[in-house]
Amino acid sequence: MKTPISDDKIKIKKKRQPWFTRVHQAFKQGPRNRKQLLELLHYAKQRNLLNAHALKMLEGVLQIADIHVRDIMVPHAKITVISEKAHLSELLPLVIESGHSRFPVINNERHVIGLLLAKDLLKYNPLAHQNSFNIRDILRPVVFIPESKRLDSLLEEFQHKHYHMAIVVDEYGAVSGLVTIEDVLEEIVGEIEDEYDANDEVFIQEQNPNQFIVKALMPIEDFNNFFNAHLATHQFDTIGGVIANRFGYLPKRGASITLHPFHFKVLRADSRLIRLLQVTVEKPKN
Repeated sequence: MKTPISDDKIKIKKKRQPWFTRVHQAFKQGPRNRKQLLELLHYAKQRNLLNAHALKMLEGVLQIADIHVRDIMVPHAKITVISEKAHLSELLPLVIESGHSRFPVINNERHVIGLLLAKDLLKYNPLAHQNSFNIRDILRPVVFIPESKRLDSLLEEFQHKHYHMAIVVDEYGAVSGLVTIEDVLEEIVGEIEDEYDANDEVFIQEQNPNQFIVKALMPIEDFNNFFNAHLATHQFDTIGGVIANRFGYLPKRGASITLHPFHFKVLRADSRLIRLLQVTVEKPKN
């Protein structure tokens, strides 16, 4: 006859739940904030439910809710505009040289009155239509948006209203830049390049005599030569590496730091490296 076992001697080993059950339960309960949601996404990536590219895009989708149009717009000084008085013979060379497909058109008061699509010029012959051409006949409506508009809201507006470019205005109604749907999508999927983009070896664009846009992959030696600077070259190869090291971590968009006489602002960065910097050269004190 078997001796009965008392309840206090029974040891029940709790079976560990499979990882997919835990993930399912976590999603079922719902993350309480964005940080928890990101943790779940990273956990899914570790378990090969997401690849690195998909995770990066999902992170981008979450981040655009915190980014405003002013952070990514093309500044006013960099916009290629067309006068409503421009002759047809002047338009074609300008369109070809710029490589753009859409152009803001301005009147005598320099107010934007519409958009010109390059494809709308294809039906015109410069010799046959020079005298009869009126740019107002082919202008498309222009959309104005505030600098403070969030990118998630803008993307939704792009989709629902079927336009691809908007003119950005400041709080006083003055034009401060423009933004395209491509600019927004690049915040999600990364930089979109094609065969018409600028040469990869062009690392610097001048905004004004004291301010520049610099690719973070620019070699430090080239940076030093251009600015007559003396940043150390023995530890890092690129200016982005120097800036990340000075921060002590990978900075996000909008972060800034000063290395006299330069003030660096991060314009574009992802989860792996800094992409684009704004460099302001401090003016010497009198």
